[in-house]
Amino acid sequence: MTQDLFRTDAYLTECRATVTAITSQGIALDRTVFYPLGGGQAGDAGMLVLADGTAIGIVDSRKGKNEDGSFNADICHLPAPESLTLLLQTGQVAGARLVVGDVVTARIDWARRHRLMRFHTTTHLLCHLVPQLVNGCSITPDYARLDFNMTEALDRDQLDAGIARLVAAGHPVAVGAITDEELDANPALVKSMSVQPPRGTGKIRTIRIGDLELIDFQPCGGTHVANTAEIGAVIVTKIEKKSASTRRVVLGFAP
Repeated sequence: MTQDLFRTDAYLTECRATVTAITSQGIALDRTVFYPLGGGQAGDAGMLVLADGTAIGIVDSRKGKNEDGSFNADICHLPAPESLTLLLQTGQVAGARLVVGDVVTARIDWARRHRLMRFHTTTHLLCHLVPQLVNGCSITPDYARLDFNMTEALDRDQLDAGIARLVAAGHPVAVGAITDEELDANPALVKSMSVQPPRGTGKIRTIRIGDLELIDFQPCGGTHVANTAEIGAVIVTKIEKKSASTRRVVLGFAP
């Protein structure tokens, strides 16, 4: 089971960790700062630094899977395919040996992660500006998109102005938690039609934007900035009619 340090502090850029498994799924650690692909957000990239200073590039992070395809509690750090093949065949990669039990430093690509955090927080602002259910989401380092379940047209200028206003207001962004029972009593907190919050631990992680004025509050496992002012200049680059009942909003960083 991998301890997911990013859940409580998205600003951690590295940590010491012990290798617990090396498989075709990647390198599993006992703790990590790497966010795995999920909830529409891309997995982190970065490197694992060995005791001798050798760096193994990590191109993606994924949740571990069992033989039946279900997810387990491991987070797998994926080197480039050729590096992973070499590691599995020889036990060596980047000229160094890596085995279960080795202690490494897990270090994320912070510039890439911060872009993901800025975009992910902006998608929550969009949920405030467009109070409709979401039936699709993708958050990458270069763009983000939300698909809203609606038939009405959206105005790009109005959304740009709304995002700019909420960013400039500097609303705090706080991580919290509610119980399964609290979520059952307030099902409207779930704004996604395609992704349901994970259950089973008794606590469901939440993101709240706003203090005196509530901007958004919903279950979410992703990484976010601590204040909307940190988002910077994010704009709507495209609005598409994907179907009779879906309007897609694509976000990008302003030039």
